[in-house]
Amino acid sequence: MTIHAPIEANDRLYPHPKVPAVAICLDGCEPAYLDEAVARGLMPNLKRIRQTGTDRLAHSVIPSFTNPNNLSIATGRPPVVHGICGNYLYEPETGEEVMMNDVRFLRAPTLFSKYYEAGARIAMVTAKDKLRALLGSGLKFDEDRAIAFSSERSGETTKAEHGIDNASQWLGMPVPEVYSVGLSEFVFAAGVKLLRTWKPDVMYLSTTDYIQHKFAPEQQGALDFYSMFDRYLGELDALGAVIVITADHGMKPKHDANGDPAVIYIQDVLDEWLGTGAARVILPITDPYVVHHGALGAFATAYLPDGADRADIIARLAALPEMLEVLSREEAVAKYELPADRIGDLTMVSTENMTIGTSAHRHDLAALGEPLRSHGGLTEQVVPFIANRVLDMPSAPELRNFDAFFYAARAAAE
Repeated sequence: MTIHAPIEANDRLYPHPKVPAVAICLDGCEPAYLDEAVARGLMPNLKRIRQTGTDRLAHSVIPSFTNPNNLSIATGRPPVVHGICGNYLYEPETGEEVMMNDVRFLRAPTLFSKYYEAGARIAMVTAKDKLRALLGSGLKFDEDRAIAFSSERSGETTKAEHGIDNASQWLGMPVPEVYSVGLSEFVFAAGVKLLRTWKPDVMYLSTTDYIQHKFAPEQQGALDFYSMFDRYLGELDALGAVIVITADHGMKPKHDANGDPAVIYIQDVLDEWLGTGAARVILPITDPYVVHHGALGAFATAYLPDGADRADIIARLAALPEMLEVLSREEAVAKYELPADRIGDLTMVSTENMTIGTSAHRHDLAALGEPLRSHGGLTEQVVPFIANRVLDMPSAPELRNFDAFFYAARAAAE
């Protein structure tokens, strides 16, 4: 590596690491998953790291969804800085609802791009391809100093676009199914091989929460997942890297006693109050992976028609028993550090075991299979923050998941 001075990224300083600095985002990792697996003796490596390193809880950004939190980890800053405040948004200037996975939505450079500019070797493996372009923004792949690919599209990678040809063949593992534990295992296996053979200075590994949406912490599918992760964690730790393990959000059951999804359809509510189609409800959890959650999460925004009494609508929504919190745009920007131009006139957060939908006829829940588990709100904000080094740092709420590389780099520079 040719870095000598700290890099500056989004008004924070990061030292150059002397050993690899690795952050792992365990998608959907409610802290109870780790506690349960450790208690059953399934995670000996994590148990040891907790005892000899640093074990904290941190807060994710709100909404507690995948895209905003991964980009916060990648930039070291909240959504008001980087602009990604959901998986999905409404663009008033075009009148269209679109996925927020295009690089044009990113308003700040990533740590990875800044480290790359300073001469570092950067490796990044994500489970889903929807994150890969955003996280890889600013990287160049013609100098053999950057590799960025997803498990989902690992059979299609090229040196020019991803820094590696056919990552699936390189790893010796088939391209996994999207809805499988294999999508995340591929990430871990690739991380181990990259650390062993390619030796990045900075590496980010980000998984999928398919298992966490499907299984509660005490269920076998979840226990098997964390046991598998622990084996790879042991290999990564043995290779000498500084590792910080965190998550983009937690996960809570969102169903009734019969196992049916617990949901309030807010578009239907606002249609009744204001007229059909007068308001527009946006669900930022929306993405192509509907088997995970059916586009039902615990956070939503709404655009109100001109002339609507916003204060009255907020008060009426807040009075609904399914709602934990309803804020005006200005309140949400101040409390959650969100970009004002991308969140509508108000934001809504549902209670712990409730989700928010648009209209009942717009949600196809047939593919869910198991009782709904989801995220997005305040009750899924607490996430693990574990390092394999002794670090001097606070806990939640001061500690944020997007501090992962700040502390990993500091430890790796010692």
